[in-house]
Amino acid sequence: MRTLRTYRLGRVEYEDGLSLMRLAAGAVRAGAPPATDFLFLLEHPPLLTLGRSADRRNVLASQAWLESRGLEVHETDRGGDVTYHGPGQVVGYPVVDLADRPDVRRYVGALEEAMIRTCADHGLAAGRHREHRGCWISGRKIGAVGVHLSRWVSSHGLAFNVRPEMGHFKAIVPCGIAEPDLGVTSLEAELLALGRAVPPTGEVEAQLARHLGEVLGREPSRGTLDLRTVSVVPVAPDGRVLLLKRVPDRGGFWQPVTGRIEAGESPLSCAERELREETGFAVPVRSLEYQHSFALSPGVNRVREGALVVAEEFAFGAVLAQAAPPRLSHEHCEHGWFAPEEAAGLVPFVGLRKAVRLAVALTAHPVPP
Repeated sequence: MRTLRTYRLGRVEYEDGLSLMRLAAGAVRAGAPPATDFLFLLEHPPLLTLGRSADRRNVLASQAWLESRGLEVHETDRGGDVTYHGPGQVVGYPVVDLADRPDVRRYVGALEEAMIRTCADHGLAAGRHREHRGCWISGRKIGAVGVHLSRWVSSHGLAFNVRPEMGHFKAIVPCGIAEPDLGVTSLEAELLALGRAVPPTGEVEAQLARHLGEVLGREPSRGTLDLRTVSVVPVAPDGRVLLLKRVPDRGGFWQPVTGRIEAGESPLSCAERELREETGFAVPVRSLEYQHSFALSPGVNRVREGALVVAEEFAFGAVLAQAAPPRLSHEHCEHGWFAPEEAAGLVPFVGLRKAVRLAVALTAHPVPP
């Protein structure tokens, strides 16, 4: 029996989610480790995704409305129309070798069945709709399905509404389903209507993982993070951002301060240490309240080269007294002070770009002495 290694990752940026699935698919095909598939359970920031058959007319909101609420729009290679992802919704990405049973309908039905069983765990009678894919409670859709298959290795998967911001669904015709008697719901809405408590998201993730293992015929296995890291964005009083350029054999790209959290070390202590070691600056740092997970790209993977390596990162900012030259470590060969958007454009990874933009706000609220 193949193993289903499950990772519960918290927040994952959409671009990082695509990269995560691509790298996991490579690991599945390479048998690294042998007979192992992957399931990633996560939340995305608020965004809309357009499947291969999406009709842009099903995005009802204006671009200005979307931008005012921080909703990104992404085109994707999964099947289906337009859908919403955001906090409070569990997204499940099974990256599974289906060569043992190459049947697309059966696989989609298995994803639906996992959500139906999860609803049953909470006393809710869910099922399928005769015309539309997904998991339904009467005429209300609580879970969506959209998949992509390449040489019978799956990607994308399901989205199960636990407690998302339901108002965001008004921005779209969900999955292109426009019938007036059909709608969207959540586990929270259904349980509160019955006077029942809403379970923690982690409990729902565990139920989905168990049921997916059952319906896919996989032995469950828990995946653990390979490393925990920090990023620290130094900002001058005028709002310029300090970036460091990695030496060529470490990628040769621009980035803020980054580093690995050592055993027994807190993220805050690590951030202060890394800032001091990589720049010589010994100043207080402030959490940006931004934490996310991602897979290391092959160009920076020094943990297990050629293998899937999953990391969790905590972002910090530091307001400096002046834009002074840093004392570079052996990891970097150049530094520069850049305007915020220029700095964000130079950084190659979406999580670090978001950290840059968040850190610039620290110039208006400096850390007290």
